[in-house]
Amino acid sequence: MIANRGEIALRIMEACKDLGLDYTVIYTAADEESEHVRRNLDSQSNIRRAWRVSAYTDPNDILSVADHTNCTAIHPGYGFFSEDFRFARRVTIRNRPLTFIGPKWEVVKDLGDKINTKRVANRLGIPTIPGTDGPIYNEMEAEDIALHLLETQDGEKIKNPSILVKAAAGGGGMGIEEVYQIEQFRRIYRQVQNYAKRQFGDGGVLIEQRIRDFNHLEVQLVCSRHGERVHFGTRNCTIQSTGRQKRLEAAPGFDNSCFNYDFDGQEVLDKVVEYSLKLAAHVRYDNVGTWEWIVTRDGQPYLLEVNTRIQVENDVSARVSYINNKHPNLIREQIRLALGDKMGYSQKDIASRGASIEFRIVAEDTARGFAPWIGTISRFSYPKYDWSAVYSHVPTDRSYAIPSEYDPNLALALVWGDTMEEAKERGRKFLAEVAIEGSNAAGGQIMTNLPYLQENIARLLTF
Repeated sequence: MIANRGEIALRIMEACKDLGLDYTVIYTAADEESEHVRRNLDSQSNIRRAWRVSAYTDPNDILSVADHTNCTAIHPGYGFFSEDFRFARRVTIRNRPLTFIGPKWEVVKDLGDKINTKRVANRLGIPTIPGTDGPIYNEMEAEDIALHLLETQDGEKIKNPSILVKAAAGGGGMGIEEVYQIEQFRRIYRQVQNYAKRQFGDGGVLIEQRIRDFNHLEVQLVCSRHGERVHFGTRNCTIQSTGRQKRLEAAPGFDNSCFNYDFDGQEVLDKVVEYSLKLAAHVRYDNVGTWEWIVTRDGQPYLLEVNTRIQVENDVSARVSYINNKHPNLIREQIRLALGDKMGYSQKDIASRGASIEFRIVAEDTARGFAPWIGTISRFSYPKYDWSAVYSHVPTDRSYAIPSEYDPNLALALVWGDTMEEAKERGRKFLAEVAIEGSNAAGGQIMTNLPYLQENIARLLTF
């Protein structure tokens, strides 16, 4: 059961075919024209593979289709139920259990809690952003912590020192305020605490240092249920929209051709990989996962969180990795390892070379806060090279109305080369040859982020 939509559903489909596994897809009314649906509705086979559901977030609807079609495993993709430990637990302990394609639900639960992840990391000596690793409810205790963090930043000669006061039970950027002077603290602490009580029913507050000048890095791990653990290097995801949605990603995480770093880039990359593997071993991680880090301008890494799922940008890592001179398919690896296979290779069998870049092509107005553009695409075409790949649910042979119910993501485009400079040059060439036409109900022409992607290639891996 492929319990997701769009390009990730298509990639899971292809991975299943690769492994000789049958599959079923689901879709909503809004997604009927998506390629992940049309390819299955138009199937020459007598087997029905596409089933309509009310929502991708309705577990009862999804599981009824899984039971009706005799599915034995379920792949949540990313988003929706992919990091919902309750869903992962439910599908594995029900009367008709399904294999959850991902880590065991206990790991999803433990690492899905950012506070718990920080607490475990601190015990292991893994650096996290300075601040509390648990909710604070006492105002005087909170003020002492805030004062210490501000004084420490002063001592380290950090420009414009500040701290963040966060609702511990919040998420998605909700319930966060910034404090620059200790005199402001009590008022803002009470403001956040009251907000947290109203919105989340929990007045716990987190306090941490505000890190400003940093790069956002990720470490790609692949683990098995047999205690095997390997990494597929690092990637840099610093260039993001105002809503913290990634737009350009590149691997490896640092490259001296892009910037004159104040630190040894390879040494820092090796360190974050080492820390990531250490935490994975401690929690007995058993599938694909991503360890997210920020690295400051002076080379100090801090663990942000762990994503217990396949990520949109997984192929950025795969395109600079080789097993027996072939790029690995990390979605394929995720599926077969979740089904109980042994890895069949170790770290010494994985070679890393070259550079890769992923562009998220989105219908949006980047000049207006990345506001989504909704309308109908009349033409969508892109070049094909042996150094590029495109993943998209948007058809190239007919018009396509972008559903207003979901983010207007159109495609993921990847390019790679022997060096970062070559990958960047190929990226510019690729984007210049992409053609997207369309209009909305008011007759306005389609807006995409293609110009933004072009303009930001030069910023990759820089501070």
